[in-house]
Parts: sequence; C-alpha cells; structure tokens
Amino acid sequence: MKKLELEGKVAIVTGAGRMRGIGRASANTLAKMGADVVITGTGRNPKSFPEDEKKVNWNDIYSTASEVESYGRISLPIITNVTEINSVNNLISKTMEKFGRVDILVNNAAAPFGADRVPVIELDQKVFEKVLMVKVIGTFLCSKAASIEMIKQGEGGRIINLSSSAGKTGSPNMAAYNASNFAIDGFTQALSKELASKKITVNSVCPGLTETARMDPMGRKEKWAKRIEQIPLGRVAEDNEIAELIGFLSTDRASYITGQSININGGTVTER
Repeated sequence: MKKLELEGKVAIVTGAGRMRGIGRASANTLAKMGADVVITGTGRNPKSFPEDEKKVNWNDIYSTASEVESYGRISLPIITNVTEINSVNNLISKTMEKFGRVDILVNNAAAPFGADRVPVIELDQKVFEKVLMVKVIGTFLCSKAASIEMIKQGEGGRIINLSSSAGKTGSPNMAAYNASNFAIDGFTQALSKELASKKITVNSVCPGLTETARMDPMGRKEKWAKRIEQIPLGRVAEDNEIAELIGFLSTDRASYITGQSININGGTVTER
C-alpha cells in the first residue's frame, strides 16, 4: 500500500470544534493525508450551538475527533484557551505526551463575528482587544510553543496561520478584524525568516467569504447575495477548499514556500 503523504506526522489544529468550519475541514483533510491530529476548541456551551449542530447531536471537538479516527488516524481533543499561556503549554505538553512530536500547526482559532463589526467611534476597547487576543496573541503563543518542539526535533515543520482577505484591504466597520489579520500576515513574514534555517516554513492562508458557521450572524438572503455579486467567480468558498490549501502547505511539496500570505477568495482581492 502506498504511504500517505503525511503519514507519521502530527498536526495541531486550533478552533476545530464547529461542524461548519475551516478548523474541522482542516483536521479531516490532514487526517485523510495520513496525519494524526490534535484538535482544540473552547468547550462551547451546547445551548449556543447552531440548529444544524443540535439536530445531529454534534459534540464540538469530540465529534471532529471521531471523524479524524474514522480515517484510521489517532485524534486528541483538548479544550484550550489560546490566549492563556498555561493553557497553550498544556496543549503542547499533552501533545508531546501522546505523540512525542509535533510537525504541523494550523492556527485557526478566531473570535466570533459580532460586536466588533461597528464603526471605530462605537467600538468598545474590550471588544477590540478580544479580537486581537484570540487571533494575534493566540497565534503567537501557539506558534512559539510549537516551534520550540519543532526545533528540538530537528526535522523541520509547518506553521500555517489563518488570515483573511481582510488582512489585505481595510473595510468600514471591520477595524478590529482588519487589524488582527494584517498583524497575522506581518507576524507570518517575521517568523518565517526566523525559522527558515530550521526548515520550518510559516505561511498564512487568506480566505475570502467562506460558507462556515462564523458567517451565520451576517444573515443570508439579500446581504449574502450582495456579497456574492462582488466575487468574480460568482460563489463563496467551501470550508474544504480552504482546507485543501492548508493540506498542501503541510506537505514536502510546499517545502520552498514560506513567508507568504496566500489569497483564496474567488478573485475578490488580488493584493499580495
């Protein structure tokens, strides 16, 4: 039997508990490619789950873990607060206890769409800080902790940060989200140069509008239709399409790609 491309590798995917989401899709894609997967989430209250999750008795990161195992891989679900150093250290410690290594980190955790989508003059400081804490501080803490282990292993590694088209161009009522994603792209460039000599690549993936549960608060129908009109390819992305790019960046085929912020948005934003 042909060896799978990521067989023997261990991946950590943060923010992977939603049934419709890039985190879950990435965990499954990496598992299909042969990786064992550590899955994190915040331990959401089931009462807050969308109706489609409730209908199928979705169980957050534990359901994603079951899917990973259905591909014959080992999963490890861990409730993690990526903004807290002790929680992140626990994540890495348990990963090393279970698998003895970490090869791939997908920094997908992000604050939910919500109270941050207002003009700056109406934006509460704590709301602004929360968006940056989850996205920027979370990515920093997880990347730091994981890269320490990757360096010790001496076999290289892959760090993939989730940014957004909102990391390439600013928009009204999105200042906190824009700021967090611009920061991710800058952090990616800096870290990639620090880790290049260790054969650890660092890239960010920048999706445009994607069909996930995070988009539910935007509403559908007219608002959704107006956004789709602005996409040259005439549709939104599916979460698995973003996951396929993440899967590719995790492989040896992408070993010469680092420090990049890669657009995957149907043509809406073409800036670097």
